Amino acid sequence: MKTSSVSSKGQVTIPQEVRIRMGLREGDRVEFVVENGQTILRPARGHKSRFDKYVGALPYFKSIDEINAWVREMREDRAERD
Repeated sequence: MKTSSVSSKGQVTIPQEVRIRMGLREGDRVEFVVENGQTILRPARGHKSRFDKYVGALPYFKSIDEINAWVREMREDRAERD
């Protein structure tokens, strides 16, 4: 178990091993969530992924077969235009 002290300003240093395990880097935000009487530290969900802007750009697929069928259709359409 890793421990840390609370400073006079209420600040806590997250041990390096924990930062690595959580994938935290300098400048990242964290959130404290209370669940079932325990306080959980986790990366803040407020920041967007660099891929968020692409959400919805492609149709929603339920299986790899649907994806493959869609790719085939796209290739056939392109072949017809060329």
